[in-house]
Amino acid sequence: MVVKEIQEFAQIRTKARAYLCYILSRNISQNIDGASLDIVLKNIQKIKQSLPQSELIYAIDKNGIQITENYSSNPKLQELGKGEDRSNRAYYYRTISEHRCILTDPYPSLISNELVVTSSFPIYDNEDNLLCIVCVDITLHDILKMVHPTSIDSSFGTVSKVVYGAFSLALFAIAMLLFVKGITSLLAFGVDFSKIEINEMFHSTILLTLSLALVDLVKAIFEEEVLGREKKGHTSDTHQTMVRFLGSIIIALSIEALMLVFKFALTDPSKLLYAVYLIGGITALIFGLSAYLNANKKTKESK
Repeated sequence: MVVKEIQEFAQIRTKARAYLCYILSRNISQNIDGASLDIVLKNIQKIKQSLPQSELIYAIDKNGIQITENYSSNPKLQELGKGEDRSNRAYYYRTISEHRCILTDPYPSLISNELVVTSSFPIYDNEDNLLCIVCVDITLHDILKMVHPTSIDSSFGTVSKVVYGAFSLALFAIAMLLFVKGITSLLAFGVDFSKIEINEMFHSTILLTLSLALVDLVKAIFEEEVLGREKKGHTSDTHQTMVRFLGSIIIALSIEALMLVFKFALTDPSKLLYAVYLIGGITALIFGLSAYLNANKKTKESK
């Protein structure tokens, strides 16, 4: 599910940064007198009440050295970290260079080994000298639940995964029934190949083709909606389930058109025109799918 969560975070990053920076600014002023720094550091504990989902809250000085202990609801992380050098962290450099509250990309936490994001809030004195940077670490899972209620791991997302999983099982069962029916109808003639009729062979081929298309669709639905995986090498966020489904239909119809051409060529050549109509419809589907993919690509590039 990590890929899904990272994609969702990319969509709500601006909203998440605005929310976290608002919470920090509401509890701590960005510009204070140097004499009030101790009071500000004491007020860091109040941030924990406003952000109970946070993993860690701490402050570092202008050199990147942690000047407070960790404030955390996890007893194993509480009262640790003071004196650690965090000057090599990306959020330290970004806060110094951008001169404002920032929110990092997800990265693996050295403490919990989970993906976390860090919101850092700089505090300056009246002469615009950096006094310290207040940092809040929140797991990617929790930031999505805070800012994006329709996340894949929300209650609705969990129900959706269960529903998609049930539909996947049902479609897979239908695909297996079609497969069994196609095989049994083909083997009904036994080893006497002289009794095999062309129409029966076409019938079995149709059933097996539909079974293959359903299996491919089930695979796409289960991997994308239930497991949250993305197709390797896929750079667009186009909905894979629909694309794979249309692709399966095009393949199935193409096989059907090919069978009709051979069937009508052998039985009734006057009906070949119907096969041509089907091929024309398949061509229209291919052009329609190509236009859809191209439109989505342009929309993404324009953002």
